[in-house]
Amino acid sequence: MPGHEQAGDLPVVVALGSVDPGLVSGVLDGHCRFVATPGDAELAAAEGAIARADARVDRALLGRAPALRVIARTGVGTDLIDVPAATARGVAVVVTPGAGAAAVAEGAIGMALHLVKRFGPLTAMVRDGRWAERAGVSVGDLDGATLGVVGYGRIGRRTAALAAAFGMRVLAYDPVSEPPAGLRCASLGDLAARSDVITLHLPLNAQTRHLVDDAFLARVRPGAVLVNCGRGGLVDTDAVWRALTDGRLSGVGLDVFDPEPPGRHPLYGHPDVVLTPHLMGLSRRATAATFTAAARGVLDVLCGREPQAVADPAWRTYSTKEIS
Repeated sequence: MPGHEQAGDLPVVVALGSVDPGLVSGVLDGHCRFVATPGDAELAAAEGAIARADARVDRALLGRAPALRVIARTGVGTDLIDVPAATARGVAVVVTPGAGAAAVAEGAIGMALHLVKRFGPLTAMVRDGRWAERAGVSVGDLDGATLGVVGYGRIGRRTAALAAAFGMRVLAYDPVSEPPAGLRCASLGDLAARSDVITLHLPLNAQTRHLVDDAFLARVRPGAVLVNCGRGGLVDTDAVWRALTDGRLSGVGLDVFDPEPPGRHPLYGHPDVVLTPHLMGLSRRATAATFTAAARGVLDVLCGREPQAVADPAWRTYSTKEIS
């Protein structure tokens, strides 16, 4: 980096996906030249990249960016990034855990509240002049209900804390990081059978794909609510549709889909389903924090500092580039 600055030629950092320059300029200005809409020449010269959730970084793209030293993902999911290929090239894949955790947790609890309180159908009832039908709608409570948190990382823990403030009992299951003894469920099926609301906060991998399938849903407490603000592939959409239409589930909240954007499915038109377009982690405050963290991660690697979080620490072993 100092060598770049002495030569008056700042290292190029490119956007992969839509990145507002105003959200990263406070970190990068004076240290890097940020290119929001890179062409082939900028990509070939890029030493850093800030990648949005929908940006695919595969071997072909890495081949077009031979100078690349760091990719910062605005979030924690690396589903669309070929991390092994990046690691083999000595490219750090930086992630930004924690920046959007509070926002996602608020979204998950907000969806649960919306569904338990039946805000969607009740709004339609008032708008349609069906006031007299209100006695036929059963409105539930979060207070005294049980929340089952699947995935007890930063977001899961924050969701559990918000649920406790509503008076909910919290259970948790995590196949990687064991929750505290007072919350821990011995198995996923145990959590399903004991929860009134189930919220998903796991990464997507071969073991978690379609974690919520017919077998899982056969175990849930009748009338349970399912919320997914994790990854779309965690749920089998057809299985969720069957569980909702046969009464096993009373409501479904989805911020994530597989694929994104989603195609047509009868589940998405059901009155007891609430949908948002993968935005729960992008509140105003969370967006600013996430992009700042991503830009800082890029700068850390380019300056030879240790980034806060990387997807694969082995990148250091493979890196052969001398840090100036």
